[in-house]
Amino acid sequence: MYRLLIVDDEEIITDSLYETFARHMPDRLDVCKAYSATEALSWMRRSRIDIVLTDIRMPGMSGLELTERIQSSWPNCRVIFLTGHSDFDYAYRAFQMSNVRYLLKTEGYDKVLSVVENVMEEIRQSHSMLDLLERSREVNSQLAVIQQEQYLRKLLQDCTAITSSPLVMQDELTKRDICLQVDSPVYLILGRFNNPPETGMELTQLQESVRIIGSSLMHEYTVYASVTDHYGDTIWLIQPKQEQEMANDKLVRFLEGTLELVQEACMESLGVSVAFSLSGRSCNWSELTKQYERLRLLQWMKIGDGVSMVLTDRRNDLPAGIPKESMRISNRIEIMSGYLETGRIQPFYDSFEELAGELLQQDITMERAIETYYHLALLLHSTMSRWGLHDKIPDQRSLLHLGEYTCMNDAVQYLYLVADELVRFKRSNEQERANVVIHALCSYVKENLEKDLSLVRLAELHHFNPSYLSRFFKQEMGINVSEFIDDCRIRRAKELLQNTNLMVREVSLQVGYEAAHSFTRLFKKLTGMTPQEYRESILVR
Repeated sequence: MYRLLIVDDEEIITDSLYETFARHMPDRLDVCKAYSATEALSWMRRSRIDIVLTDIRMPGMSGLELTERIQSSWPNCRVIFLTGHSDFDYAYRAFQMSNVRYLLKTEGYDKVLSVVENVMEEIRQSHSMLDLLERSREVNSQLAVIQQEQYLRKLLQDCTAITSSPLVMQDELTKRDICLQVDSPVYLILGRFNNPPETGMELTQLQESVRIIGSSLMHEYTVYASVTDHYGDTIWLIQPKQEQEMANDKLVRFLEGTLELVQEACMESLGVSVAFSLSGRSCNWSELTKQYERLRLLQWMKIGDGVSMVLTDRRNDLPAGIPKESMRISNRIEIMSGYLETGRIQPFYDSFEELAGELLQQDITMERAIETYYHLALLLHSTMSRWGLHDKIPDQRSLLHLGEYTCMNDAVQYLYLVADELVRFKRSNEQERANVVIHALCSYVKENLEKDLSLVRLAELHHFNPSYLSRFFKQEMGINVSEFIDDCRIRRAKELLQNTNLMVREVSLQVGYEAAHSFTRLFKKLTGMTPQEYRESILVR
């Protein structure tokens, strides 16, 4: 789904265009509106905008100045100038800008709709990068790529073994054509397939394709290196280009919006859904392994499986180091916890059986057996507590008392019993969780009709990606979010119109329409009567 922002200081024009586009293509276009360039920039800071439809002449900042500001942060954003002025100088300046169209208001709505559809098709084609992927695979030297990836994986796994000498490390990066600078901090991005890809391409090809798509959309403002790690996740190490001099929050916003584009391009070109986690601040090279582990944990603990989220780690401190052997076990437990929380049952069982099998090995030391057992037991016990399942699992107290079992085999069998019960509960609870999310969203809409109910705002409140929220809501409810909001507003308006002490404008404001004429137009479209006609029909009865 693409996002269109309509900008015009004339309310009636803005509202009319908003309603036209919202009705014309609700499944393909998320429509936002602003009545000034300043308000438009506020939208741009909150969310990715793909197309801006703006007047050229506006009080304060003009459409041309607005476009220059937009393109400095969002070079891929398309702009369509819609104006009543055929002034040659304005048109000439507009034509000098990249990704810009120019239309006269006198050309009519059909022409505007047609141009926007053409621009959407241009964006779609720009995301179809299979030809680019094929050319990139042919050009890359496989040996150089393997050497580069091995070094990057080693960095992620244990950066302290490599970063002790900055000069040596810089030389190693340069030898492998990695254009990152050791004297500058880095940002990390981690991408993960939400579900096992169902496509004819091999997994390694898909992973490489995701890396190429992401890199091609980030290259204008960043220097990067990418690798597929040992777990099959895609990792980018990012630094801003020196000439850009981007502030931390500006770069993070750019990366968040760009990763949404990467998600759409991956779905369009490859048919795969990818979730991303992003470090909200840069880290020193000596902190690289810790930041990498934090992003993995953020992915594991995300709410819901199959959600195309962009998760930003905004914590400012990284945890202190812990012994390497303990960290290895705790990392495996954290992975299992993430699998269980997100409903990835088979990977959970695979990891569980691996650790349980180690407990039954003859050569395991007592210290290691105790450590492994209690890591597993604490995971299962804490999950039972969070999910409120103590009454469903007998003798759960014995989980934390290894000495109560006659042998290790009995202890492992009880671990399996608890794990099986948790999995059964998780599978039965998935649909209920979806119902809870939908119920919360619907309740918020009904109780806040006078507030901002844009898709971007609803997504912010419920911690979803806007495009995913739109698809998820329609999948569960059978209608678009905008249709549900309109229906709630009309129902509430009908109730308020029964109160003859309220003016139609007051009713309009209470159901979220600042412009009474926009409310009247929607009411008549959906009911066949104006609000006043509806009120009179009630009085006649």
